[in-house]
Amino acid sequence: MTRGTGRTAQHGRSGPDSQGLLDSSLMASGTASRSEDEESLAGQKRASSQALGTIPKRRSSSRFIKRKKFDDELVESSLAKSSTRAKGASGVEPGRCSGSEPSSSEKKKVSKAPSTPVPPSPAPAPGLTKRVKKSKQPLQVTKDLGRWKPADDLLLINAVLQTNDLTSVHLGVKFSCRFTLREVQERWYALLYDPVISKLACQAMRQLHPEAIAAIQSKALFSKAEEQLLSKVGSTSQPTLETFQDLLHRHPDAFYLARTAKALQAHWQLMKQYYLLEDQTVQPLPKGDQVLNFSDAEDLIDDSKLKDMRDEVLEHELTVADRRQKREIRQLEQELHKWQVLVDSITGMSSPDFDNQTLAVLRGRMVRYLMRSREITLGRATKDNQIDVDLSLEGPAWKISRKQGVIKLKNNGDFFIANEGRRPIYIDGRPVLCGSKWRLSNNSVVEIASLRFVFLINQDLIALIRAEAAKITPQ
Repeated sequence: MTRGTGRTAQHGRSGPDSQGLLDSSLMASGTASRSEDEESLAGQKRASSQALGTIPKRRSSSRFIKRKKFDDELVESSLAKSSTRAKGASGVEPGRCSGSEPSSSEKKKVSKAPSTPVPPSPAPAPGLTKRVKKSKQPLQVTKDLGRWKPADDLLLINAVLQTNDLTSVHLGVKFSCRFTLREVQERWYALLYDPVISKLACQAMRQLHPEAIAAIQSKALFSKAEEQLLSKVGSTSQPTLETFQDLLHRHPDAFYLARTAKALQAHWQLMKQYYLLEDQTVQPLPKGDQVLNFSDAEDLIDDSKLKDMRDEVLEHELTVADRRQKREIRQLEQELHKWQVLVDSITGMSSPDFDNQTLAVLRGRMVRYLMRSREITLGRATKDNQIDVDLSLEGPAWKISRKQGVIKLKNNGDFFIANEGRRPIYIDGRPVLCGSKWRLSNNSVVEIASLRFVFLINQDLIALIRAEAAKITPQ
């Protein structure tokens, strides 16, 4: 009895505990079965939606702390991705779609995958993209060719063929733009070695007008062989156009194909003016004029005068003098038609030197003076001294006297220059002192205080004057 009662007591003591355990296990199994039922229902819904081809409604994440922009969109995109995968491929595991949250690699695949089952277009190979870029490069090169005109290319080619020196080409050729020496070198190397640029340049040069090509060829630089042949013509001789034409016929291979007798004569006169002929020597400086060096000029400078002191009285005087000078310039411009000697600028395509009224021409680097009367005066024009030929238009004339000299035409057709200034006048290197005179011939070089001129005579008009003088003398 006691044992039975003890057992029953133990059973009675352990009854509530075992009942609680049974209840908890039943509840757990109920929740597990409920979760399994929910998962099976969710799987059936997904399968039905996949079979119907519709995307299920948007649902939120089951997490307590939500990040709307990340969780909701991620869940929605994963559902959309699972539906498209079910349509396109049959070997997808259903457990992946019904999982709680995809992994990081699956997230990347979901975000990068297309939403439609259309097969993706094949991506271009990297080699193809490089080829496309290479094909576009010549188009960019052609945009940079705007500064170099076809005329510039033709000038460059002719000049290099003549001189074989890019530095001489840069200094001696006048292009349509101001190019540096580096730009000239790069252009020449591009014409030689760049097939695209050379092809475009050749096509553009072929389209030039023949007259434009002739004008460009006439500006070609003189080679050393050409200047050597021209230097053999004596400075004391009186060469005519026939002389230079004969020189062209005797040396056709040495001279450029576009050279003419007049072009050779003009270049020979320039060489004579700068003492580049074989029988010419550079004259030494006169002993009377002391040439100051930099240290001597620095010693003469007074440091006290270098201070920038503003003087109102001086500024007022300068403004008054400026107004007066402008008034005088206007008066001189109104009296231009009264001048006997006309001044024309020398350009590359200048007008003919002579006309029916010009007896001779005194031509310099910047201007030329037309002699249209039998006697003209040379010097430096001032307010009180009006002369025919103002040498200050050619260059610095502060060493020239106000009345430096007179050029006269005799009845026999000879020209003489008389020096009336303090400084000597050099005729073909020979000094003509004050009070002396010298005969001027055609192509004589006249030098007055470092200003050089070439004296040209109108031979046709002088021949008529001599013929009329010969008719008058027998009577």
